[in-house]
Amino acid sequence: MEELRTIQLNDIDSDSHLLFDVRSPKEYDEYHIPGAKCLSIFSNDERAEIGTIYKQKSKEQAVERGLEIVAPKLPNFYKTIKNEMAKYPEKQVVIYCARGGMRSKSLVQTMSMLGIDCLQLEGGIRSYRKQIERTLNEYSQKAHEIIVLEGYTGTMKTKFLEKLQEEGYPVINLEKMAGHKGSIFGRIGEEPASQKKFESRLYERLNELKKAPILIIESESKRIGRVIVPDFLLEGKYSGTRIHINIPFGMRVQYICEVYDPQLHKKEIEEAVLKLTNRIPSSIMSEIKEALLKQDYEKVVSFLLENYYDPKYEYAEQKYESPCIHVSGDSFDYLYNEIQDEINKFL
Repeated sequence: MEELRTIQLNDIDSDSHLLFDVRSPKEYDEYHIPGAKCLSIFSNDERAEIGTIYKQKSKEQAVERGLEIVAPKLPNFYKTIKNEMAKYPEKQVVIYCARGGMRSKSLVQTMSMLGIDCLQLEGGIRSYRKQIERTLNEYSQKAHEIIVLEGYTGTMKTKFLEKLQEEGYPVINLEKMAGHKGSIFGRIGEEPASQKKFESRLYERLNELKKAPILIIESESKRIGRVIVPDFLLEGKYSGTRIHINIPFGMRVQYICEVYDPQLHKKEIEEAVLKLTNRIPSSIMSEIKEALLKQDYEKVVSFLLENYYDPKYEYAEQKYESPCIHVSGDSFDYLYNEIQDEINKFL
């Protein structure tokens, strides 16, 4: 049999290599190397079955069962890889699994015998994970110039960040990476990321911003949905330069309603609001529930801002001692230009 050929993670680039992830769909969804195609050898249930056989019976029986499952799938694997190769003839195929073990090894050897020139990623996705961990640890060991966009809930901070990033500013959009908007409505219309997927996205963005003199983030709490933000970014709230955005209350209400589209997500919004029952005075909550029944979502949002989000924000803001620049206005374009002018002073 032809000797197995491998490649290290640092030698892979998207222009030269076509990556296939042969782990289960669940493993792939948790996180994967950016650009890798999902080519699962086993389904989630099949992987669980083989793992049980391995633990409760023997490695040999697990291998036999694996062969029974994989053998009928080989023609489809071959066809899928060939189709992708036809789209990108200049790229070489790289196959990886969790740790560079049997799943990727067996498929690389099989495809090689069938005439497909392919490589196995040494160490599997674990090598990618280790690189992420090293990079994030390195960032935590040094100081960073950080600008933080802050303001009450609904002051369009995410929208400002998105436009800044579109125009080439060194933005790290933590909520987008987390797949969560950071409030009780945060999951609505989003696909929350796992911690590993979040850190993968953060790692990729930090690599893009290696030479940036500053990093621009939104003021966030330690946790966004189910992911935890690294301390070196959170410290920006306390030691970095803060740009505080002020817009009229009515604009905030309107913006929140536009972002979450209550008519499309009635059930999710109602469930989220009711989770605050014990945190808001019962008399206010009764009015909120009445507004929900009437589908008066602007009133719902107004009550939540006045009785939950704004007091919570004001309490948290007392902890900050870092420099703060205030920008105020009633137009997105005007405020964006003001924010841009302040950021340009640091570049």
